[in-house]
Formats: sequence, C-alpha cells, structure tokens
Amino acid sequence: MAPSIDRMVSIMIALLFLCLGAEAVDRSNFKTCDQSSFCKRQRELMPGQSPYRALLDTLELSDSRITLQLINDNNKVRLLLELYRLQGNMTRIKINELKPLKPRYEVPDVLLNDPPTEPMTLVAQDVNSVVLSLGVDEQRVIVNARPFRLDIVEGPKVLLSLNSRGLLAFEHLRLRKDTISHKITSTVGSMWDSIKSVFSSKHDTDAEDGGGSDNAELPDDEDGQTVKEEEDKPGMWEETFKTHSDSKPNGPTSISLDFSFPGVEHLYGIPEHADTLKLKNTDGGEPYRLYNLDVFQYELNNLMALYGAVPVIISHNTERTMGVFWLNAAESWVDISSSTSGKTVFGKMMDFVQGSNEAPQTDVRWISESGIIDVFFMSGPRPNDVFAQYASLTGTQAFPALATLGYHQCRWNYNDQEDVKAVDEGFDEHDIPYDFIWLDIEHTDGKRYFTWDPNKFSQPKEMLQGLMDKRRKMVAIVDPHIKVDSGYSIHNEIRSKGFYVKNKDGGDYEGWCWPGNSGYPDFTNPEMRAWWASKFAYDQYTGSMENLFTWNDMNEPSVFNGPEVTMHKDAMHGNWEHRDVHNIYGIYVQRATAEGQIQRSGGTERPFVLTRAFFAGSQRYGAVWTGDNAAEWGHLKISIPMCLSLGLVGISFCGADVGGFFKHPSTELLVRWYQAGAYQPFFRAHAHLDTPRREPWLFGPDNTALIREAIRQRYTLLPYWYQLFYNAYRTGQPVMRPLWVEYPEDPDTFAIEDEYLLGKDLLVHPVTEEGAKGVTAFLPGKGEVWYDVHTFQKHKGAQNLYIPVTMSSIPVFQRGGSIISRKDRVRRSSACMENDPYTLYVALSPQGTAEGEIYIDDFHTFKFETDKQFIHRRLHFSDNALSSSNLAPDSQFTTASWIEKVVIMGASRPTSVSLTTADGTKTALEFEFDSAASVLTLRKPGVNAGADWTVFLV
Repeated sequence: MAPSIDRMVSIMIALLFLCLGAEAVDRSNFKTCDQSSFCKRQRELMPGQSPYRALLDTLELSDSRITLQLINDNNKVRLLLELYRLQGNMTRIKINELKPLKPRYEVPDVLLNDPPTEPMTLVAQDVNSVVLSLGVDEQRVIVNARPFRLDIVEGPKVLLSLNSRGLLAFEHLRLRKDTISHKITSTVGSMWDSIKSVFSSKHDTDAEDGGGSDNAELPDDEDGQTVKEEEDKPGMWEETFKTHSDSKPNGPTSISLDFSFPGVEHLYGIPEHADTLKLKNTDGGEPYRLYNLDVFQYELNNLMALYGAVPVIISHNTERTMGVFWLNAAESWVDISSSTSGKTVFGKMMDFVQGSNEAPQTDVRWISESGIIDVFFMSGPRPNDVFAQYASLTGTQAFPALATLGYHQCRWNYNDQEDVKAVDEGFDEHDIPYDFIWLDIEHTDGKRYFTWDPNKFSQPKEMLQGLMDKRRKMVAIVDPHIKVDSGYSIHNEIRSKGFYVKNKDGGDYEGWCWPGNSGYPDFTNPEMRAWWASKFAYDQYTGSMENLFTWNDMNEPSVFNGPEVTMHKDAMHGNWEHRDVHNIYGIYVQRATAEGQIQRSGGTERPFVLTRAFFAGSQRYGAVWTGDNAAEWGHLKISIPMCLSLGLVGISFCGADVGGFFKHPSTELLVRWYQAGAYQPFFRAHAHLDTPRREPWLFGPDNTALIREAIRQRYTLLPYWYQLFYNAYRTGQPVMRPLWVEYPEDPDTFAIEDEYLLGKDLLVHPVTEEGAKGVTAFLPGKGEVWYDVHTFQKHKGAQNLYIPVTMSSIPVFQRGGSIISRKDRVRRSSACMENDPYTLYVALSPQGTAEGEIYIDDFHTFKFETDKQFIHRRLHFSDNALSSSNLAPDSQFTTASWIEKVVIMGASRPTSVSLTTADGTKTALEFEFDSAASVLTLRKPGVNAGADWTVFLV
C-alpha cells in the first residue's frame, strides 16, 4: 500500500474515533450484565437454594492438601474441591469438574511458582461436617455437607464463608442436544463419534458420579429422585451482540461463587474502574465488570470495565485486613452486597439506640465466563501482611530505574526530529527538568512498529544521541497489532512462524486497528514471546539505542471492528479460546517487551515498559496509566482513587495523563494537574493529536513558573521516591497508599480518597476543585504531629485541618517521627543529579524521635540484586543525636554523594552541634535556629552519604 494511502487510512480511523469519543464513551458499544448471557444466567440464581452437597466420605487428606467431591443434586455432576494450606497464612481453594469432557483452562504464568504448602490436620468429622486445623492462631476450616458451605474461622470468629448464600454454580462441559441427535458431518465425524461413544458409555454407568445430563433416559439419584434435565437458555451455545456473533463451540462454561465477610463494611480493589476507592453496593444495579477493553473517553463513577483487570478484593475493618484473589482470566463480574449499605446515618443511629445486634456483613459474588474456580484467601491480619501475602503469589513491583521516576513529556504526536529537538531545548530554555520524551504511533513508517518514518525520523540514532548527550531518554510506542503487509518483515515473520492468533476456522485472525487491517500475535505462546523479545535487540530494531524504551498501548487487545472494540471470543490461542485468556493478553505483551529490553543489554539493565492493559502480576514488568482520560476536573479527582486501588493490588507504578488526554484544559486545571501529578508515582503529561500544544511554557510566564515549581518539587524528592520503590520491590507495600493502610484502626480514614500517603511519612492533599480557596485535609494519628513541608508549621494529628490555598499551593505534610532525604539541587534530568548531595529533613515526634532510611545504588542496573552493589542505611534520631548506620553490611557500593544539610523540625535551640565519624573524628558544625518555626538547620556536615556518623546536639 502506498504511503499516501496509509496516511489516509490512519486519518479515517482517527476521525472515526474522534467522532465516537468526542463527548463521552458510547455505552451501547459495551455490554451490560443483561447483555452478557452468562452473567444474566448466573444472576438469575436465587440465594439459599444451593443444589451442591459435599460428599464427606470422599475426603482425602495428604500433607499438602485435602480433596473432597461435591455433587450437584439436580444434575448429578460431580466437582472436585482441593484445599491447600499455604505458607504465610493463606488458603487456596480450587474447584473443577471431576470428569470434564475436556480440560478447562487454568491460568498459567501469573503465579511466581507453585505456592509452598504446609500440613493440615483433621480435627473432627461427623456425617454433616468436617473440621480441619490450619495451624495458625486457632484457624480452622469447617466444611458443612448439605448444602455445601466452607467457613474459615479463627477462634470463635468467622473470617470468611464460601457458598454461605448458596450461589456456587458450575456450568459443566456438555454436548449440545441437537448435535447429538443429528448426523455428524464428515469434517468432524471421527472426533464427534469418539466423544459420543465415550459420552454414551459414561451415561450408562456414570450419570450419578459426574457424567453429562443430556441423555434422554435420565437415571434416578441415590434417593430415588429423577435427575432434573437442564434446559437450554438463550446465549448458552451462541450469542450475538450488535452485528457480532460468538459461536461458543464449548457451550456454557461459566462459574460462580459467593464469599461472605462477617463484620466488614469496607472493601477495596478489583481495578480498573473510574470509581470510588471503597467498592459500592451493586444490589439492584450493574455489577463491577473485569474485562480489558479500549474505552474511549471513559465515564466517571461508573462500574464499566476499563483497560485492566486485577481480580483481588481487600476487606478491612478496625480489627483485621484480609484479601481474596480470584485467579481467572475470563470476562468476570463482581456483585457486592452489604447488610448496612441501604441504611442512612439516622438508621444506623437508631440501631445503636435500640440496641440492634445486627452485625455488618458484606457479601461478594464472583462470576466468570469460563475456566475453573481457583481462589486464594489471604488472612492478614494487618494490611502489610496482606500485601506481603499477595506479593508472595504474584510478585512485587519491578524496581524501576531512577530516571523513570522523573518527569515524562508526551503527546500524540511530536511531528519530527526537529520538533523533538525544539521541545527538548524548550525545557532547557525554561529551566524545567525532564527525563523522557515520548513518540506515539506517527513516528513509525505507516504504523509498522519497530520502524521509523523515513521522512520525519530519518536519523533516529542522531536524535537519540542528542538526548543521551543531555543524559535524557526516549520512549517509543510498539503496539501488538501488526500491519498486514507483505512488504513488512515483522508481519512476514509472524505469519511464516504461525505466531498469529487464529480465527475459529483456523486462519489468521485479522481486525482493524491503527495500521488498518492488522494481525494479532499470540502472546500466550512462549515461542512468540521469545521471538518478540528478540526484536528489541539493537541489530534487529533499527535505529534503537540504550536510551530508547517502550510503550505498549492498545493491548487489551483493541480491535476497532471487533465486538466491544476487542477480539472475538471464539478466536483461538493454540488450544484455548480467546474467552479463556482475554484478561492476560496484555500482561503477556508487556512481559515479552520487558524481557526484550533486558536481553538487549545482556541482562544488566532494568527495563521500562508502560502498558495500558494489565492483570494480576503486571507489577513485575513495569508501569501502567489510567488510559484515555479527559481535561476535566472530575478526571483529575478520580485519578487518586484509581491509582490507590491499583497500589492496593500490587501495581504501585501508576499515573494519569497530566492535563487530560482528550480536550484542552484551562490553565488553572493544567497547573493543578501538574501539582497533583508531581506527587503520583508515574508522572507523564500526554495529549490527543487534536488538542493544542501543551508544553509547560505555553501558558504565560506565571503559569510556567508554577508548573516548573511543581516539577522541581518532584525532582527534589527523587531520593524518597526511589527508596519507596525499593521498599515496594522488597515487600509488596504500595508506594501510594490510602490513609487506612497506616491507620487501620481509625474508621475516619476508611473512605478517604482525596488525599493519600506516599510511604508512611508524606501526606498529600492535591487541590482538585476549580477556583478553590482552601482545602480541608484530615491529619491522622491521635498523639501524632504533622509538619507542613513548605512552612514547617506543626499540626496535631486526628483533626480536620482547613488549609487556605493559592495557585502555588500543594498541600503536603511530613509525619512527625520521620526522616526524609531530598536532593535540593535540581538539574535538567535525574541522571545529572546522581552524585549531588543530600539534605535530610528530620520531623521530630512529640517524643523527640525520628526514623528514616536512605537507599543508593547505580540507579539503572540489576547489580543491586546480582552483585549486592547498593547502600542502605538507617537514619535515627533520639536523645538529641542523629545517626546513620548500615542496614546492609554485606553490600558493596560507594557513592560520591554527601550530606549537605540537615533540617530538624520541632527542635529546640542547642548550645553546640558536633559530628563524630566512624574513626572517632569529631567536628563542630555550624547551625541556625528559627525560634518562631522551631527549625534547626545544620550546615555542611560534609560526611559521605554511605558512611557511619553521628551528630550530637548539646
């Protein structure tokens, strides 16, 4: 296809989507539960009518697990329940068909490994129940036989109940009745004959123990009752949405299970939704949907599915935090019902006055289209325990290179190399630091990824070298839809190797995306992923260099002419339908890309890959962002709970497009968004090609100064950000976290979503209201104090504090009792600051103590892990002495950075200050004391940041 035609196709596609997304998402393009037949069927089931019974005489107990059969008393299909006690205070429960006609999909590659198990013991058993010991804090599993119910208890308290509402439902694989009764075609005759033969013999002998239920002569069950014949319902064997047909060759395969959390009113998690942090009650409305979709300009406060899906719910009350991980990659829906959700404040007060003993309870129901039930219960009991438990299953946040925590400048699209150079020089001219400039799809040769436009980007290495000379980097987009073009080597190789996803008839699946007609590589195939990774080698990706990194967009996958703008569910990935693997397609794309970046460096350099689609475990491979938002105040506000939700389920490296992707922000909104984005983990400005240019210096000198200051604040805090990400990598704790994580016993924190903590020591309350003259921040912690980081003014905890604001205000507070390291010399990029000195900000607690850390390595390689090349030190203040001690005595690393200044908030005036080093050398230090602010400043301690030392205040 000629380049001019390529451009015409791209323009037509862009115009089409501009029309569709000009105002807001067209909801009619996406299914509701009623339009998703399996969701509708499952939701029609009524609580309290479970047909499932546990056959206790089938129980088998080994060192690592118990197995137990369940039977559906209506159709006599048997299920196999497996229960594992896992190390780290977790329980795993799997339910599958005992004798399926063919294997059902079980999600691979998301778990780090087979979770290690611990032995269980049988405590008691009778005809109605079984009690097993989990060996931790009097934890027990109680299995009741009829109807089947499983409770996990600790002492007298029920922590979690399964099937307490009787909503377990498992649509078993079966043969279609009209298929059995009609003549088998010659094409599939032998296959169906063999299945039918097996099926018939199974019906003759095994109807009671798990055979199908489609035989005309239905057997009696053990009580002499006739097995109920199951009726076919609409959508079980084929389904149509708009003009798209779903053939469903395996028939109905959906699963459902309910969980009850006694004593719990607050649930969080299951991103991604543009909604509140606390999950809402869905009674009488739509459930939360988990199905990765390309949703153009999504609506706010809506439970519609967005780009990613992490099937993890976290429950919390004043006594305990717990989690449930539903490991299933198919389309899923989540219903939430709370016993107190419908009550007004007055109603709750009346309950209290009248002595109502109704305990709160929240019920959750998971519904998935296919696969098996594979669920992990993480029993906490503290928030950090749940984070560690989940991290032990799916991994921690990848430790990013320092530069990726700086500021990123992006738009769709920078026009050419001269444009890139001009923007880069603009940052220097206006003294604004940045680390990455980004290129969207227009940089390629006709949307052929791994290529460059020969006219606009004819010398990519020259462009990249120019950035490298300034110690800056670039990100270029590489999407997983491949232009079908016989002159494109990437397409030819994928086709020749058979690596494309197939359609239901066995040919290569094709759909429309940015290049026009596109093929979709099958990233579930490890051979395909290895080949993709090899394409990032410098001799394969022409024009690439070590400072070029990658953005994987559209990897839900996005198919413009597909059902719900994604791939047909009956497309094939090897032996599995797309319906089985849909939600893990995106993580496989990001994984293959990250592995390619690591391989190109010989395994030494940390990768950077931004992904739009994600799943559980995506944290291991890079960063995510909240997708195609809009330049509206509501989108700025919603970015906070969206990123908080992601952090709670392991994905800390999250951000939103600063300024909004669609539309054009007012200068006030743009400034406020920069101020908020500077305090979120991933900090990138991005804009649609149809919007006016938005470089930070285009809105007048006053606004340029405000944006510059926000970005500079980000850069001064890079040592703290880096330390937080190191901690997230080591422990799984979120970088950006809700207040309740650090104050789990304070109900006043449970629903707060307009402010948050970075680590445990910085509290941020961005200004997100247009024309705001003030904000009210809740400062948590009875008996604690918080210091305004700009004025050093001290405030008591456990109060709502009104803060007057101007356009320069970014309300941020440091917790009393903490020490935070900063670099106050801001240069043009993070790499230029690597050897600069540190300033320590010591915020004293009411008891006159403080704790902190400092972490240093080479900021970009894996040597911190492979060769123990890092510095990790404890900073401690008590009894008027500040000391630095080594937390990693086995590590080997040196730094040129030194301690330039120490600022102590909440201090008293000393008569003298001295520094003692490890060799016993004692030096007097200059100091200044601000009596009005109670701030003591120590000038030029001059000690190396990796050394042992103590400062004494006398």
